[in-house]
Amino acid sequence: MKETPGTEATHVPRQENPREQSEELLSAALQYAEDRHWDVVPGTWMETDDGAGAPRCSCGDTACHAPGAHPARRDWKAAATASATTLRRMWSKHPRAAVLLPTGRAFDVVDVAESAGCLALARLERERTELGPVAATPDRRMYFFVLPGATPKVIDGLHALGYASSAALDLAVRAEGDWAAAPPTRFATSGPVQWIRRPTVSNAYLPDVAELISTLAYACGRERVGARRSA
Repeated sequence: MKETPGTEATHVPRQENPREQSEELLSAALQYAEDRHWDVVPGTWMETDDGAGAPRCSCGDTACHAPGAHPARRDWKAAATASATTLRRMWSKHPRAAVLLPTGRAFDVVDVAESAGCLALARLERERTELGPVAATPDRRMYFFVLPGATPKVIDGLHALGYASSAALDLAVRAEGDWAAAPPTRFATSGPVQWIRRPTVSNAYLPDVAELISTLAYACGRERVGARRSA
C-alpha cells in the first residue's frame, strides 16, 4: 500500500504551485479510494478574482464556517464514491477541490482539541493500544479514525466515567451524515490537514472507540481544567 500524500503535522503551509496542489489532491483522493476502499467526494476550494484580492471560499459565502473545506454540493452524500474513474472526472472539473471523506461508512472520526489529542495519543502509544489513522487540522483539531457506530459507545463510555455529555469535554463524533477533511486539504490560507499516523497496512483494521474513550476523555478533561485555570 502506498503512503497517502501529506506531511507530518507542523502546521507550516508549504509553498506549492496550483498545478502541484491539484495533482496532490487527486492523487490523495485516488489512494484513499483504491488503497482503503474509502468513499471520497470533492469539496469547496479557495479562489480569488482574476488572481487578485483576498482568497475566498468557492461557495461564495463571505461568512463561510469552513472556507475551502466543506461539501460543494447538496447531494454530496450520494455523490461520494470509491470509483477511480468517477473521482478523476470530478477532479478534472474542479482540480483544487478539497478531499472530503464521508464518515459513518467505513469509519467514524473522534474529533478533539489538538492539545488533548496529543496527550491522548502519547498515552495510547505508550500503552501500545492499537490505533487507526490520526490526522491534525490547521484549526488545531485532531481526528482519531475508529470503527463506525461510535456515537452510542462514546455516550455510554462517558456516562460510565461520570461525564454528562461530550460537549463538556470538547469531544465530538463525526458519524453518519458528516464528513472529515482529509490530507492534503487546505483550510483557507492556514495550511493543510496532515497525517500524524498515516493510513498504512499496519492500521488497516480500525479500533473500536470503546478501547480509546477512557484515555480520550481523560486527556480532554485535563486540558479543559488546565484551560480554566489559565483563563
